[in-house]
Amino acid sequence: MNKHDSLLSVQNLSVRFSRDGKAMPQRAVNNISFHIDYGEVFALVGESGSGKSVTGLSILRLLSETALVESGTIHFGDKDILALSEIAMRRIRGRQISMIFQDPMTSLNPVMTIGEQIIEVLKLHFDMRVYRAKQRAIELLDSVGIPEPQQRVAWYPHQLSGGMKQRVMIAMALACEPELLIADEPTTALDVTVQMQILELMKSLQKEKKLSILLITHDLSVVAKMADRVAVMRSGGILEQAAAEAFFKVPKHPYSQQLLNSVLTNCNPPETKQTQSPLLEIENLKIYFPVRKGFFRRVVDHIKAVDDISLQIEKAKTLAIVGESGSGKTTVAHSIVRLLEPTNGKIKFAGEDRLSLTNKQLKPRRRDIQLIFQDPYSSLNPRMRVGEIIEEGMQALGVGKNRIDRQERIDNLLEQVGLSADKKSRFPHELSGGERQRVAIARAVAVKPKLIICDEPTSALDLSIRSQILGLLRKLQRKEGLTYLLITHDMCVVGNFADRVVVMYQGKIVEQGTVAEIFNNPQQAYTQALLGSVLTIPATPAW
Repeated sequence: MNKHDSLLSVQNLSVRFSRDGKAMPQRAVNNISFHIDYGEVFALVGESGSGKSVTGLSILRLLSETALVESGTIHFGDKDILALSEIAMRRIRGRQISMIFQDPMTSLNPVMTIGEQIIEVLKLHFDMRVYRAKQRAIELLDSVGIPEPQQRVAWYPHQLSGGMKQRVMIAMALACEPELLIADEPTTALDVTVQMQILELMKSLQKEKKLSILLITHDLSVVAKMADRVAVMRSGGILEQAAAEAFFKVPKHPYSQQLLNSVLTNCNPPETKQTQSPLLEIENLKIYFPVRKGFFRRVVDHIKAVDDISLQIEKAKTLAIVGESGSGKTTVAHSIVRLLEPTNGKIKFAGEDRLSLTNKQLKPRRRDIQLIFQDPYSSLNPRMRVGEIIEEGMQALGVGKNRIDRQERIDNLLEQVGLSADKKSRFPHELSGGERQRVAIARAVAVKPKLIICDEPTSALDLSIRSQILGLLRKLQRKEGLTYLLITHDMCVVGNFADRVVVMYQGKIVEQGTVAEIFNNPQQAYTQALLGSVLTIPATPAW
């Protein structure tokens, strides 16, 4: 095929990283070739660290200084990307090729409102007046499902949930209506209803504008809905390329078969009954945030993030909280560990009212409840190595007899979550998104808690690792008697992992019960919409 017949042509691309001035022994991308036709959706799938994101960044020439393109060519239309000047690349980035980055928190400017960041893109590429650019920014936020866009256009990234930050990234990427959109895990942090909206939006734009999309994902259900062709990556190389229909029907490579077999399909677990007194009790919890206006910043209203909810979790059981981004799920989690002070209500742990404790009284009890944060990158200290990050909590809470004992436990934990012991010496920025998530899980388990709050613990993980992590959490639950509060948008994870489920919408609990009750006989329209938005893959035989 002639390189100009396709919108994008990548031929024999190899990328290697260096560390401390020395080239790493293994290439991050190893002699890969593929093309993307005009108006085509091409999916790159594979496990974390396989080279998918490095490939996407190579196309936009956004690799770090430690990366070296050893060989290969990248042609965008008739342009040789690797031969262009930096000034010429700036004209292409955002305008002709745009990217939805995997980690929205580190990609958004924390000192600019989300509206200012979208306006900046529109002014740069279209020389648009500020008023028109602001109106266009509001339209874009509304199109990606941001509620009350007229108000939220003036919000800062830290005021948004993880899912809403992801939607802002999508709005920015689509602002200039590019020819090629590189979507790196575009729906990872989104709940199923918004995921469906975003995928439908991308699909309609792709057809209307003849937009080409490079879809980088570990979610095969997204691939099944979106992709025309699929390439499977592992250890920097492409193992298999095929039309999407053929790939799901007859995957040729054993690793592709393994990926498909890792998809969770059981969403109807057996009925479970409450048999023990609850470990955690939440009664009439309210968390209101004041809205201030005017010169004197007087309180004129309140945002009811959590509005009078009550729930219980039994010891050694798993309660899942599901709902759309901004429904209050993470706010509940933060209040349990006292990162937020509730406006009203009670939080009892093992019968003890945690809200009545002083900070001094609470400190030795923090070991009991650990939180796996939704965004692993922002919750890991960038100045500390992985081993130090895990050991820090163990030292602070008195876990381990001595340093040798702690190091042995860290090595064991890293192995359990699918990381090699040599990752102890790495910094967070040297890890992939999935690897950072596994470090966050290891850190939470390290101090031997009684309750772990899992805020989207598998959202950044590929299918095979997700199954390993869920298996690990189940094993720890049986062995240590751990209790889990699971916050997720993945309904199949709920079906495979949870005992009971709570459905939240706009700060309230609209429905709760056993997973079997909710999945088999949902009573509320919102719950029915959630379950109806779950993506699936075509039925495949076992290999």
